[in-house]
Amino acid sequence: MTTLALSKAITAGLRKAMEDDPKVVLIGEDIGKLGGVFRVTEGLQKDFGEHRVIDSPLAESGIVGTSIGMAVRGYRPVVEIQFDAFIFPAYDQIVTQLAKLHNRTLGQENVPVVIRVPYGGGIGSPEHHSESPEAVFAHHAGLRIISPSTPHDAYWMIQEAIKSPDPVMYFEPKRRYWMRGDVDMDNRGLDVHSAQVVTEGTDVTLLSYGPLMPPAADAVAAAAEEGTSIELIDLRSLNPIDFDTIEASVKKTGRLVIAHEAPVFLGLGSEIAARITERCFFHLEAPVLRVGGFHTPYPGSKLEHHYLPDLDRILDGVDRALAY
Repeated sequence: MTTLALSKAITAGLRKAMEDDPKVVLIGEDIGKLGGVFRVTEGLQKDFGEHRVIDSPLAESGIVGTSIGMAVRGYRPVVEIQFDAFIFPAYDQIVTQLAKLHNRTLGQENVPVVIRVPYGGGIGSPEHHSESPEAVFAHHAGLRIISPSTPHDAYWMIQEAIKSPDPVMYFEPKRRYWMRGDVDMDNRGLDVHSAQVVTEGTDVTLLSYGPLMPPAADAVAAAAEEGTSIELIDLRSLNPIDFDTIEASVKKTGRLVIAHEAPVFLGLGSEIAARITERCFFHLEAPVLRVGGFHTPYPGSKLEHHYLPDLDRILDGVDRALAY
């Protein structure tokens, strides 16, 4: 067992993938000599060379387009997008080319591209640096989307993403980059697309992922002090979604609260709420409730603590569910 920060667990996972497969190539802005703005690729160019850790021009559409061509030629490119909202210049390449090429060629072409996206707020950054656009991409068929919340998952999930024959968007909760935890280098654990029951409970199911998992865990502990038993689930895979694990939990507890940092309006929680209502209608003791960001542009850093869902807002969601 090794203890690593989440960012360094990703670094270790990238290193292992590059050692195992010489066709794995990293490409992005300032990822080489600088090691990326969050230093996730630090030291990799020195060890693997400039032909495998490529400092690109500032052109997200060009970066993704180049990676698609490399994938078709047999490489496994891993793209770094510096910050979440910087991805939109590459939106066309991702949703009209990357997501559809396998289908368009009737399965003859695989495009094993991984797009790493540091996402979410909480680091005091300026505009366009704190978005949560995961639902925008989950809407488009053809993209696998995963988000680790622990160093262990960060280490293993990046390797599984790189091995996948399909394009994978790997959303990294950047305000958790410095969170440390144990990494079992010998045992992957759950399949990359399985949700994880983190804490078992009986009164209400709390579902979250990525950056909100720490306050969700705090909510479990705080509620337990008042006699409420929360079952906590880490979604982990945002597309496909492991509805079976969620359904089994909700049939046990009768209640579901979904918490994510992205806006509640048309966020990932909307689809989950609709599906679970269909699948668990006669087991629900309360409507499925959602906790998330507001339907506004992400605010300046001095106001982001008002925007971001926190322990109190999650507990309020739990209380509302129990009040029915």
